Parts: sequence; structure tokens; C-alpha cells
Amino acid sequence: MKILVVATKAPWPPLDGGRLLLLHTLEGLAAAGHRVTLVAPVDPGRFDIGSVASALRPLCSPRLVAARPAERLPTLVRAVVTGMPLSVARHSLAAVRGEVERLLATEPFDLVHAEQLQALPQVPRQGTPPVVLRAQNVESALWAAAARRRGGGMGALLAIEARRLAAWEGEAVRRTAATVALTPEDAARLAQLAGFGGLRGPAASGKVHTVAAPFPASLPAGGTALSGDPAVVVLGSAGWLPNADSAAWFRNEVWPAVRAALPGAVLHLFGEEAGGSAVGVTAHPAPADSADAFPARAILAVPVRIASGVRMKILEAWARGVPVVGTPEAVSGLGAESGRELLVAEDPAGFATALARLHGEPALARSLVAAGRAALRERHDPAAVSARLAAIYAEVVRGTP
Repeated sequence: MKILVVATKAPWPPLDGGRLLLLHTLEGLAAAGHRVTLVAPVDPGRFDIGSVASALRPLCSPRLVAARPAERLPTLVRAVVTGMPLSVARHSLAAVRGEVERLLATEPFDLVHAEQLQALPQVPRQGTPPVVLRAQNVESALWAAAARRRGGGMGALLAIEARRLAAWEGEAVRRTAATVALTPEDAARLAQLAGFGGLRGPAASGKVHTVAAPFPASLPAGGTALSGDPAVVVLGSAGWLPNADSAAWFRNEVWPAVRAALPGAVLHLFGEEAGGSAVGVTAHPAPADSADAFPARAILAVPVRIASGVRMKILEAWARGVPVVGTPEAVSGLGAESGRELLVAEDPAGFATALARLHGEPALARSLVAAGRAALRERHDPAAVSARLAAIYAEVVRGTP
């Protein structure tokens, strides 16, 4: 099958969950023999476009565009003029759309895969093969949760954006030939936004599907040890509100409780929003190689309080042999249970207790990692996930979604 993938960012280097998800998807499709052309912007101020293309060429035919998301003022103006949600307007890039239009006019594709809601405006509505949308998150749910947490005037603005996103998501699901969500919960939300009345209706008609995130069951741990007894890792990504919120909450409210229980612990905050100083805290830039954040004998804390989709960082921790403590929001959608694949903590005291258990009970840490890797094999095997995705593609191409 010949597939045109349109994305909001190139999946190399795999610095965040969204890039990692797309990278493993491309790997699975390539291994299954599908021919993929990828159109995505690359910020020339951050990455060398030639190096990115070289890294992706074994998996696809990369058609990378030197472009960066719009700045705040142009984004706001575009959103006001077009009615787009802000996050969609920010990624609506004329250069990317132009490359998509050129490819569609000159090459035959079986279908178009739009990676995230923000990529969909780059795909023409007319004269286009069937379009499949993969929603990494339910964007409106994230903004609505952020609005509730912020409150006040900012919360009111976030709530307005959430409503605009909800309308766009509903229209996107109705417009595309099929929508793929990462979790049943997200599939149900998207179905409701589209007016299908819940998951059962669109599942019967083939419009909304759940396909797990692909991930290998085993990867090597990072080679460089991190300081601390234990070393606790929190991962963030610049400009992403859920991660900025979680990093600040963990550093300011959770970490004092952890240090009281584990005086030798060191918190390693990765990402640009990891600024600020506190006792026992070390800030790192986003790692050039994600393995650097998952060294042996570390513990991953995932204090996310605003969530949708799947936390790819948890999947990577399992694959690299690192035990995990996360909030209920962080583990939602994984089918994991506290005490089986990871530990769940809801507040500072809960995180302190869970981290102390993992530090003091190596056998527990090993059993959680083993169960996590079993979950990767059972639910996230790249070959099985790619086969499921390809089956949806085939249904769409046959015209019987």
C-alpha cells in the first residue's frame, strides 16, 4: 500500500512521545512492506533537515519542509480570521500544505494518514485519496482539564479554546474516512464529539477505531548513571502545558515529601520547563538520546494531572527496564494496574511512599518491569499494531469503512 503521512513534526530525533509514536509506526509499516511518504515541517533553528531526512530514509520517503510553528501574534490573528483553534492555527503552515498538494497532484497514493488533528488542515478536502486521522490525544479534553485546574480568567480562556477544539474534533471525525485513537476512552470521547452517540455506533460503522501505540518490548537502558539514592526522573517537553504543570507540581509540592522519606534521593528534571532550584534537584535539557533519561537503577515518576492518549514515556521505561510511579491520569488507557506493572500515587505522600517502596524493594521493581514488558509484548507489539492499522487502511481503501 502507498501511504502519504502528513505530520506536524518530523519523528526524528525522537525527543517526545508524539515523535516516538510516529517513529515506531513508520518502523512497523516499513517492516510490513508498505511504502510511506512523509511530509512534515522541521524547525531549521533546532535541527539539521539533512540529518533528519537521512535518519528517516530507511523507513520512508521523507519530504521535509523547513518551517516552524507560527509565533503567538500571527497564530492569534489567524485563529480570529479563520475560526481555527489556536493550536490548529499554530501548525497550519502554507509550505507544508503546498508540498502535500504537489505530491497528491504528481503521485498516486492509496490513502492519506493525518497524524493529529493539527495536521488535518494541511490536507486538501477535494481531490484527495481517503483520509485516516490518528488522534494522539483528545485535544479538547486536555484543554478542558487545564481550564478546570487553572480557574479564573485564564481558565475561562482555556475553556473557550476547549469548546472550539471540541467542535473541530467532531467535524474532523465526521469528515475523515476513519479515525484512530490510542485508547478506548479516547475513541469514545471522539465518537461522542462527532455525534455518534458513543463508541458502539461508530465501532459498528467502522468510523472510530482503537489501535494501541506500538513499542518494542525491550530496549537497552541508558549508559550513564544518574546521581541519587535513588535517582528519580521526571520528563517534560518545552511548551506543553500538561508536562509543565506536572513538572512544577512535582518539584514544588511532591519533592519535599519525597526528600523527607528518602534524604539521599536526587530528582532529575529533563526538559526546558525544568527550571528553578531546589534541594536535591538537577535540571537537564531535553536529552539528545531518550535513553539518557532511563539509566539502570533509576525510577521514573510521571506526575501528569492533565492527560489524554498514552504516555509513551511509561512504555519506554518498561522497555528500558526502569520502574514507574504515576498518577491515575498518567496510567489511564494503558490497561495497567497498580502493583502489577507500576505503582500509582495521587498525592505527595503517595509518591513518597511508592518511591520508597521501589527503592527498598528491588524484587518489586523487577517484577513491575517484567510485567510491563509483558504488556508491551501483548498489547503494543509493533508488528501486530501495524497489521491492525493496515487492516483499517485496507477497509478504507475498499470503501467499506
